[in-house]
Amino acid sequence: MITFVFMPRIGIAEDDQKIAELLKTAFEENDYEADFAFNGIEALELFLEKDFDLFIIDIMMPGINGIQLCKQLRDNQINKPVLMLTAMGTIDDKVIGFEAGADDYLVKPFHLKELLIRAAALLRRNASPASTETHKLFYQDLCLDTYSKEVTRAGRLINLSAKEFILLELFLRNPNRLLSRQFIAEQAWDINFDTGTNVIDVYINFLRKKIDKDFERKLIHTKINMGYILK
Repeated sequence: MITFVFMPRIGIAEDDQKIAELLKTAFEENDYEADFAFNGIEALELFLEKDFDLFIIDIMMPGINGIQLCKQLRDNQINKPVLMLTAMGTIDDKVIGFEAGADDYLVKPFHLKELLIRAAALLRRNASPASTETHKLFYQDLCLDTYSKEVTRAGRLINLSAKEFILLELFLRNPNRLLSRQFIAEQAWDINFDTGTNVIDVYINFLRKKIDKDFERKLIHTKINMGYILK
């Protein structure tokens, strides 16, 4: 049985480079992906561009501050959890943060262990509740049903082989993430990638012909010498 790896993505907005790099390292050492920006404007661009599962936002930043950044995320219908970091820890300060759309608040200085615990709690809280729809994976007009094994795009039924289905599920569980051939081989074939074979590329092409060929908007893209991405 193949088990796909899902690594939550953490977006960090922190103007202190040492703290930002420390947070990124701490998250990556605990099986998260993390990226950061050093001011509010750059952070907003980053957060709107990439699909993050949790945001860590410092309040005092140049450009736009953390309160404004949080409001901008909510105005753009981005509802993933936000954990505010700040040296200002009064009740009034926290109220302002919560009213801007923050989900939690951690006052500096803080312990990394507590930050990681709070982040994990926010991610659990934000996970979709069990329902009859949790077996369906969606991206744009593409839908994969892990129960019925049916795949549709724009309502059109698409017949996939077993391996093509596994590949598509891997992409749908990792949207907007560059997947290396090594990662695809380990996840979809449960083997180490052999650089002397083109089996990954062959199956990706099979999948593309069924998922993208008859549609104007292409979803599976190649990053030369790097891998593939669903975007």
